Amino acid sequence: MTSFLANTKAAVLRWFDTSVDPPPATTEARVDWLRTLPFLILHLACLLALWTGVSATALWICGASYVVRMFAITGFYHRYFSHRSFKTSRAWQFVFALVGATAVQRGPLWWAAHHRRHHRCADGPDDPHSPKEHGLLWSHVGWITSKKYFATDLELVPDLARYPELRFLDRFDTLVPFVFALALYALGAVLERFAPGLGTNGWQLVVWGFFVSTVVLFHATCTINSIAHRFGRRPFATHDESRNNAFLALITLGEGWHNNHHHYPHCAAQGFRWFEFDPTYAVLRALAAIGVIRELRPVPVELRRARRDA
Repeated sequence: MTSFLANTKAAVLRWFDTSVDPPPATTEARVDWLRTLPFLILHLACLLALWTGVSATALWICGASYVVRMFAITGFYHRYFSHRSFKTSRAWQFVFALVGATAVQRGPLWWAAHHRRHHRCADGPDDPHSPKEHGLLWSHVGWITSKKYFATDLELVPDLARYPELRFLDRFDTLVPFVFALALYALGAVLERFAPGLGTNGWQLVVWGFFVSTVVLFHATCTINSIAHRFGRRPFATHDESRNNAFLALITLGEGWHNNHHHYPHCAAQGFRWFEFDPTYAVLRALAAIGVIRELRPVPVELRRARRDA
């Protein structure tokens, strides 16, 4: 009984500080229900929209929250932290890591480490989220709930682990989302007081700008792990099941050109041709033009020529 209470206490504390008594390493990929409880609550909280109602303001905030955070995930968590497809200063690195952390997809080190592992063994037995190996549902959401994938493998991200500010975001991965939710509540309260004609309030902006937006953002992101390895076209003969999917590119700001990405992971662009919708790359080019980032890696001409239809 004492051991059970101690393990439960440690599991709860890990909701707030991932360094607390790390769970023992395990090879079993099964759901850790206690660890997953806040994730389930996040989904159930969307039902509060029935209580708060909705307004045009709330929908605009919801959409803006989705787009800005999706860009931080695809542009920085993925293309920068995971693949180093461009360079930036330490200050801007932290700013965009901070924005990405509001998406409730854990810290940049954890995200990048697991993604680098995915590329090392894509669609093989050691791939954490291969639908070929583990099924569509597990690849979409199940793997994230497993104790097996809780820890951050710092050996996979030595270039990032040397920054204490990034390790802080990784350790306290619920802090930034909590502050973001508080900021939305404060914004709604201010608008309710000084702009009542907008028809919103603090709780409404929290529900739509945080809970609803975060859940939609999470599942849109995870379609790249699941659906983009099952459905779509394969213009490049990669050694995995990655596929290009135009609809997924639309909802993820360009991530859906997944076969392109697996063919050349270090490219800052994922849409290789003019008609492959990749707004993330367009924003990255704009950031490069004003000096926020630099040395964007282009698509090599010879790789464009290696294309084939399958």
